[in-house]
Amino acid sequence: MKKLLLAVLAGALSVSLIGSGTESAAAAGAPKQVEVLLNTIKMKFPDAKPFQDAQGSVMVPIRFVSEALGAKVTYSKEGKVSKVGVYSKDHKVDMTIGQTSALVDGQKKDYGTQIILKQNRTFVPLRLVSEGLGEKVEWDKIGRWVWIGNKDFRSTDDKKFKLTKLSDFKAYTKSDVYFKNIEGKRFSGIKIIKESDLPLQLGNSQIVYSIDMVKRKATGRDLVQIRSSHRGNPIAFLMKNNHVKGRSVIDVSFVNNGDKTGMNYYPVISESDKFQNGEYISNYTDWMNFKVKQSDYILLEDGDLVDYAVAIVNPFK
Repeated sequence: MKKLLLAVLAGALSVSLIGSGTESAAAAGAPKQVEVLLNTIKMKFPDAKPFQDAQGSVMVPIRFVSEALGAKVTYSKEGKVSKVGVYSKDHKVDMTIGQTSALVDGQKKDYGTQIILKQNRTFVPLRLVSEGLGEKVEWDKIGRWVWIGNKDFRSTDDKKFKLTKLSDFKAYTKSDVYFKNIEGKRFSGIKIIKESDLPLQLGNSQIVYSIDMVKRKATGRDLVQIRSSHRGNPIAFLMKNNHVKGRSVIDVSFVNNGDKTGMNYYPVISESDKFQNGEYISNYTDWMNFKVKQSDYILLEDGDLVDYAVAIVNPFK
């Protein structure tokens, strides 16, 4: 109950500082890099990156995607004509650089966008991957992500994510109230994740897709933006040998993406920092000077987490 009361008070202070929230919360920035996710895990490209061309077609480097799916890629040249072949157990694709069509299992298919050579890599339209390799492919315009394969999300329950005992994390647990579950029992430990681990399910609860820093259009203030399958879960900034700085979501600024995800926004600066481990310090003025880069971790609170807490290494340092 004490934790709930603090969250409500903090949320009220946050909203009063940020504004009504009726206008768009975040100012638009430069388009994000296109990411490719294979079975919910982001693929790494050593040089040439996926991109969206001038007419809106999503282009992916065929070699890395094909090999990740177990297919073989061949290259050949006939005079000035460069050809690329992709062969898997069940499918065969023959392409010619500069053409908009390809032979998929012997049938000619036109993709309306040229197959191109860029940075010594062959880029093809996204639809060719699905039709040529028989994979389920989805374009996620919100995250600018290419989903290939299944959507069985990894969970922080997985063995890959090791449990750190709270006793080994004591430099960050000065505000003890943040390290108890909804029943008031102290967590056994904390799971530390990185931005590169996203998207990721927290236990068997919310899926956190991404975390970004944006600016509010009306005020220019910094906001943390988290895309999640849940609405309204709070966060907290963790600083070494300092009180935890809790942040409630600015609920009036929530954006429903229409794809079972939404954008939650959190203030960076909040008068709620006057609450320190359950005590209200009325003469505390340093709350106005807080900067995100001062925190080492961001606690991702979730009422459904019972055994452990989850914190992400601060990607904004």
